Amino acid sequence: MGTAKPEPRLDQLRQTLAALDPSLVGFAGEANRLALGVPALDAALGGGLARGALHEFAPAAPIHLAAATGTMAALTALANRKRGQALWIATDFAVCEGGGPYGPGLDLFGMAADRLVMLRVPRAVDALWAMEEALRCRALGSVIAELTDDGSDADLTATRRLTLAAREGGSLGLLLRHRATSAPSAAMTRWRIAAAPSQPDRFGGLGPATFDLALQKNRRGPCGRWFVTWSHHECQFHAAVSLAVAAAAVDRSDRTPSVHAG
Repeated sequence: MGTAKPEPRLDQLRQTLAALDPSLVGFAGEANRLALGVPALDAALGGGLARGALHEFAPAAPIHLAAATGTMAALTALANRKRGQALWIATDFAVCEGGGPYGPGLDLFGMAADRLVMLRVPRAVDALWAMEEALRCRALGSVIAELTDDGSDADLTATRRLTLAAREGGSLGLLLRHRATSAPSAAMTRWRIAAAPSQPDRFGGLGPATFDLALQKNRRGPCGRWFVTWSHHECQFHAAVSLAVAAAAVDRSDRTPSVHAG
C-alpha cells in the first residue's frame, strides 16, 4: 500500500501560517520573484527577491552608504526594466546627509530617469505613510523609502503595515536605512551592504560597481554573503570573486626561495 503524499498537508500548513501572520505570505504559494542573476544568491532567496514584500537594507558602516544607495539604484533598474514606474521617497535630512539621486548618473547606471519619481518629505513618519500608500498602487514596480532614523520610526508595527501594503499592491518594497539597527522588523529579508574592490577594465580604467551583500535575515531560506558586480549594459548582477588576500602563514619564513616545478 502506497503512502499518502505530504504536499497537501504542507500547503495547508503554509496557508495557516499566512493566515496567522500575513507577513509570512511568501510561504503560502509562489510569489512573483525578481531574479538577481547570481544563481547561488537567487537559490537562497527561493528564486529571487519577492515582489509584494518588504526588504530592508543598511550600510555595513557609515562609509558604505554610497554602496547601499547604489544597490538600491541597481535593484530599482532591474525591477522596473520592463514594467511600471519607481518612486523614491526620502526625508529632507536624508537628502542633506547622503545626497539625492543624480539623473544623468542614474541613466549611466541603468536606471532610466523617466521611470523614476522623487518625493521629499519633512519627517520619517511622512515617508512611511507615503511608502505605505504607494505600495498599494499597482502602477509602481518598486517603492524605495530612505530614512536616517535609528529604528524607532520604522519599528515592527510600521514595517508590518508596509508588508501588508506591499502584499496588496504587489510592488517591490525597499527600505533603506542610513544606519543599521537591531530593532525587530517585519521585512522578508534584511541586508548589510558594503563596497568591494572591483577588477579594472581591459584599458586599466575603473571596473564595474562591486558590492558586498550580506543577507542577515531571510524568511525564505538561508542567509549568506555574496560579492556581486553590476552590469549597467545588461542591467543585471553577476557573481564576483573577492579580491581579499589570505593572511601569510605564521609557521614559515617569508624568505623561503621560490621553487620551480618540472
